[in-house]
Amino acid sequence: MHNPGTATPDRFPAEERFEEGAQYIAGRPTRGTSGRTHAVVDPASGEEVLRYELAGTADVDRAVAAARAAFPGWAGTTPGERSDALHRFAAVLADRAEDFARAESLQCGKPLKLTREFDVPGTIDNAAFFAGAARHLPGQSAGEYSGDHTSYVRREPIGVVGSIAPWNYPLQMAAWKILPAIAAGNTIVLKPAELTPLTSLLFARAATDAGIPDGVINIVTGTGREAGEHLVGHPDVAMTSFTGSTAVGKRVAEIATATVKRLHLELGGKAPFVVFDDADPEAAAHGAVAGALINTGQDCTAATRAYVQRPLYEEFVARTAALMETVRLGDPFAPGTDLGPLISHVQRDRVAGFVDRARAYARVVTGGEAPEGELAKGAYYRPTLIADAPQDSEVVQSEIFGPVLVVLPFDTDDEGIALANDTPYGLAASAWSRDVYRANRATREIKAGCVWVNDHIPIISEMPHGGYKSSGYGKDMSTYSFEEYTQIKHVMFDNTAVAAKDWHRTVFGDR
Repeated sequence: MHNPGTATPDRFPAEERFEEGAQYIAGRPTRGTSGRTHAVVDPASGEEVLRYELAGTADVDRAVAAARAAFPGWAGTTPGERSDALHRFAAVLADRAEDFARAESLQCGKPLKLTREFDVPGTIDNAAFFAGAARHLPGQSAGEYSGDHTSYVRREPIGVVGSIAPWNYPLQMAAWKILPAIAAGNTIVLKPAELTPLTSLLFARAATDAGIPDGVINIVTGTGREAGEHLVGHPDVAMTSFTGSTAVGKRVAEIATATVKRLHLELGGKAPFVVFDDADPEAAAHGAVAGALINTGQDCTAATRAYVQRPLYEEFVARTAALMETVRLGDPFAPGTDLGPLISHVQRDRVAGFVDRARAYARVVTGGEAPEGELAKGAYYRPTLIADAPQDSEVVQSEIFGPVLVVLPFDTDDEGIALANDTPYGLAASAWSRDVYRANRATREIKAGCVWVNDHIPIISEMPHGGYKSSGYGKDMSTYSFEEYTQIKHVMFDNTAVAAKDWHRTVFGDR
């Protein structure tokens, strides 16, 4: 692995430079064997942080074999033993919080204050939650439901889980996929995005240091087409969990079908932000800016479509545009920075393409350009507000994944809810109203896996996260996620030692 050394020690801890390789298999870092390399690039400067050897199919095979070998021992531990291990894991994560925050900011371009206050604390909280939840796997029951028989239900781990995580929240996605899987007794092979492997590797190393056995958590960093598809199709992988675009999710589902494996998909989103005419206009504008610009808009739950009832429409547009113009772009490690770059220049140009095409049919109120000067070296794009776009236009219907909010008016409550539901996606939404009955109706009728009221974006470990429609199926976080990572077995005892004979006589008569 080549480390160009462009990241100074105060930006990235010197002891975590990954000289031993960007794969983590059976408790040890190692190098990929694909024969090809990939660079982690600081999106704020465009400079290469390190170059590493990509995983190939042989590396995936080794990781799956390690996970398979570790499964009987880990599945055989008690819930209390797994809980103790996860408590130790949470403590190690907390001790290394600053290292995780800096590594996440460096590889993603997130402001350091965001990784310090959101990404890393959320990950530690997830670990602490699943440490407790490991002792309370749901669905245990026993009783005499059929004559002289006792029935009970066993909830068992599935086996080796193959997970694929995206680049927008690499640390949190590693936690969301790894923690419920291993808390339930599974072992796992995670493939992070090749753009952002650093914190996933640190996460696996922290697990080893916390005493989680070798092979329970394995990381392979390769391309989706090679390492990812091989992991999904691997016959020894019992389940696949994927977070990413709907288009790639369909490909994952197609591959997984060949081996009839369990599948969990968290896919794209185009979250509506519905503002009724009795909403607090100032609160709604602040919520829209925060909800649209979180992680530079690279969030599948980000507010992307604001539907505002006509009496508040122009005021909302003006307030939101004015707030966006106060957002400070800058070095992610500078204390005053509000918004960092997009993940890459490729993504920035993709976002700019959406906005440039929208000028032909909508009003770009503010933003709509990349900054000049020193920031031009990075993948920066100004916060952008687009108004008056048609409902069927691409900026309304397609996932832009950038700092862009589109605002449209509506007249009646029925129309606002219908417009909110008028996309293929259904991951998240919010409704803004001071009328509890109006807000409650919106939460019932908007088709999304999460609907916030008078807020947009907060998530908590105790509550599930997952979508409707083309946003996928299955849940992350909360005890609901155990439904994804366990299987149910019915066990039935004959209490009399003669029931089988009686059943035989009933079916076949005396013979």
